[in-house]
Amino acid sequence: MVLSMVGLGLGDERDITIRGMDAVRGADRVYLEAYTSLLDLGPVESTISRLEDFYGREIILADREMVEQAAEEIVEAARSEKVAFLVVGDPFGATTHSDLVVRARRSGVEVEVIHNASVMNAIGVCGLQLYRFGETISIPFFTETWKPDSFYDKIKANRTLGLHTLCLLDIRVKEPSVEALCRGLKNTYEPPRYMSINTAVEQLLEVEEQRKEKAYSDETLAVGLARLGTKSQKIVAGTLKQLEATEFGTPLHCLVITGNVHVMENEMLSFFAT
Repeated sequence: MVLSMVGLGLGDERDITIRGMDAVRGADRVYLEAYTSLLDLGPVESTISRLEDFYGREIILADREMVEQAAEEIVEAARSEKVAFLVVGDPFGATTHSDLVVRARRSGVEVEVIHNASVMNAIGVCGLQLYRFGETISIPFFTETWKPDSFYDKIKANRTLGLHTLCLLDIRVKEPSVEALCRGLKNTYEPPRYMSINTAVEQLLEVEEQRKEKAYSDETLAVGLARLGTKSQKIVAGTLKQLEATEFGTPLHCLVITGNVHVMENEMLSFFAT
């Protein structure tokens, strides 16, 4: 039959496209991917409830474990049924979704892709021009013993070319606790965690202090964005130091480290200055 990859956009249940709604209402089975991003609808349980009420369909939660380890279950269902796989933002905002498409096509399943807005294009609302962005990076939560800094080199490379860097901030949903891993316990998870702009800046400056390669500094111009694409979105432009001290509220957050700023971009950023 068919696997429909449906983008939901960034805001709430109403951001789905008409084509997306048709795919959902015509599907025999509907999955919601709920770990690479989230809508502005609160916890996963309330999100599913709101979506089910609006779409008029039962929704199956597809967590990280299912999508990454049991993807064949979804593909197998799509062999004989119409399956809709719902993704916050755009279907190709995460590499995991590409893997699902590859598996489906290799199994002879028809794949339909219905695009929607994502952070990758909505980021332009801050006034920085999309074609002036370099490679996008992800910033993970640091621990006492694990502080990966591969993103630093990418920021440095982007800024050397005068390009802006979109920083996607860590989301930890249904992550097993250290105790659970040590004891081999199943279904024991840490509470959900969503990285704030403040934490991201703190970690960025910590890495710069260690590397001392002047990829950026606490005086580097940056833009913090919270709840992008929602009615309560917040955008603040200022130095990294200023953003670290700014309260952005509830998740999701993302950050842009600027490269060379064009005069028109600078004029747009002035509307969001601290």
